[in-house]
Amino acid sequence: MNDELKKHLESVKKTLCDVEKFLHASRIVNFDLETICPSAGMEEQGEVAAFLSNKAFALQKSEDFLRSAKYVYEHRDELDDERDKVWAETWARDFKREKNITSEMQHEFSKIYNKAYVDWYNAKKNNDFASFVPSLTAVRDTEMKRISLIEDALPNAYDNLLDMFERGMTSADLDKAFGECTRRLVPLLKKIMASKKKIRTDFLSRTVTDEQQKKMAQYLLEVMGYDFSRGAFTTTEHPFTDGLGKNDVRVTTHYQPNMFASSMFSIIHEGGHALFDMNQPTADHEHFITGNKTMGMHESVSRFYENRIGRSEAFIHLIYPKVCEIFPNVMSDVSEKELFEAMNIVEPSLIRTEADEFTYTFHVIIRYEIEKLIVNGGAKIEELRDLWNKKYEEYLGVKPSTDSEGILQDVHWSSGFGYFPTYAVGNMYNAMYYKTMSESFDIDEAVRSGDFAKINGWMKENVFKSADILSPKDWLFKITGKSFSPDAFLDYLEEKYSKLYEL
Repeated sequence: MNDELKKHLESVKKTLCDVEKFLHASRIVNFDLETICPSAGMEEQGEVAAFLSNKAFALQKSEDFLRSAKYVYEHRDELDDERDKVWAETWARDFKREKNITSEMQHEFSKIYNKAYVDWYNAKKNNDFASFVPSLTAVRDTEMKRISLIEDALPNAYDNLLDMFERGMTSADLDKAFGECTRRLVPLLKKIMASKKKIRTDFLSRTVTDEQQKKMAQYLLEVMGYDFSRGAFTTTEHPFTDGLGKNDVRVTTHYQPNMFASSMFSIIHEGGHALFDMNQPTADHEHFITGNKTMGMHESVSRFYENRIGRSEAFIHLIYPKVCEIFPNVMSDVSEKELFEAMNIVEPSLIRTEADEFTYTFHVIIRYEIEKLIVNGGAKIEELRDLWNKKYEEYLGVKPSTDSEGILQDVHWSSGFGYFPTYAVGNMYNAMYYKTMSESFDIDEAVRSGDFAKINGWMKENVFKSADILSPKDWLFKITGKSFSPDAFLDYLEEKYSKLYEL
C-alpha cells in the first residue's frame, strides 16, 4: 500500500470514528425512546435521534470524506487488509444508493420515520388504524422517493428495498421459496388440524408476575452464554436487540401476566441476536464493517436459538427444573413432556410474535405479499386493514377483531418495507447450517447437558466469523457447501410435526 493510499485510508477512518460516535449516541436515544421514555416526550426524543443520525450522515457527505473514500475504492485491490477492501466495496454500494440524498433530505426522512413510530405506538394503544394512515402514507411516499434517488435502481421497485435488508435476494427468489412453503405446508397444516392428538395447554395462561418472568429471562440469557458485563435487558412494547457498541449489546422483552412462555421465547430470540453481535470479530469493528451482516443472517441466528434449540426436547429437558422452580404456581401439575408439547403446539393465531413455529411462516408471507402491493402498486394505504384481514382468513382461517391484534401489531412499517421476509429467510438459512453443525457433533446432547460453549463456539467459527465479509448467498455456501433453498427447513417441519401429531 503506497503512502497516498495510506493517507486517504487514515482520513476515511478518522471520519468514520466520528460517524460512529454520533450513531452510538443516536442508538442510545432510540433505545431510551423505545423503553423508558414517557409518552409525552417521545416525539421530541425522536427529533433528537434524527438530529444525531443526520450529523453522522452529513459527515459522510463532506467533500474531503468523499474524495478519500473514492480514492480508497478505486485502489481497493492495493489494500493490505481484506476488511478494508470489504469496507470500500460496501461504501461504493451504499454510495450509489444514497449519493442523491442530501443531508436535508435525510433529516426529513428520519423525522418522518420517528414520527411514524410515535403515531404507530399511539394508534396501537388506541386500536385505531385510521389514525396511523397519514404517517404510514408518508412512510410509503418516503420509501418511493428513496427508490427514485437510487443510481442504477433495480427495475422491480420492491427489490430495491429488499436488497437493503438482504443483499442479492430478489422477490423472484422469495416467490419461489414461499411458493414451495405454501405447497408443502398448507396440506400438512390441514392434517395437523385434523389430528386426534390432543396437546394440553391450560397451564399456559396461568398468571405469573413480572418479577418471575424477569428471573426466567435472566436465567435463559445465562444458559445461552450472554455476557452481562457487555449487555443488559429491560422491557419494551415490541421486543428488540440493539448493539449500541462493541461492548454494549442490549436486549428487551415484554411481560404478559397470562402468557409466561411469550417472554421466555422472546428473550431467547433476542438473546440470539445479541450473541451474534457480541461474537463479532474485533477486527470487524476496527474496520467499520459490522453493519454488513444482513437481517436474514441475523434472523437466522435469533431463530436458531429460539426454535431449533429453544423448542427442542433437549432444551426443554435442560430448563424444566428451573421453569418449575420459578413458576411453581404454573408447573405444579405439568410434566416435562407436557411442557415440550405445549411449547410446540400448532395453533393458527393472529399475532406473529406469538405464533407457533409451524404457522409463523404464513404470517411472514402475508406481510410480504402486502408489502409488494404497497410498493409495486395494487394496494391503497387506507384499504390495508381489509386486505390484511382477508389474507389472515385465507391462510390461517382466523380474522382479527381489532386493529391492535391485526394490522397494527408490528412496529416495522413505521420505518419502511422489506424487512419482514428476512424472518422466514432466516429460518431457511439456519435449517441448512443446523444440518452442517449436526455432522460435527451431537447437538441434542450438547443442549441437554447445557454445553452452550460448544454450540456458540461452532457458531462463532462457522456462522459469525465471515458474516460481515461475505454476501448472504456466499456466506451460506461457505458454511454448508449448498445454495439457498427452503428444502431443509420444510423437511425439518414435516418430520418434527408429523411425529408430534402422530400423523
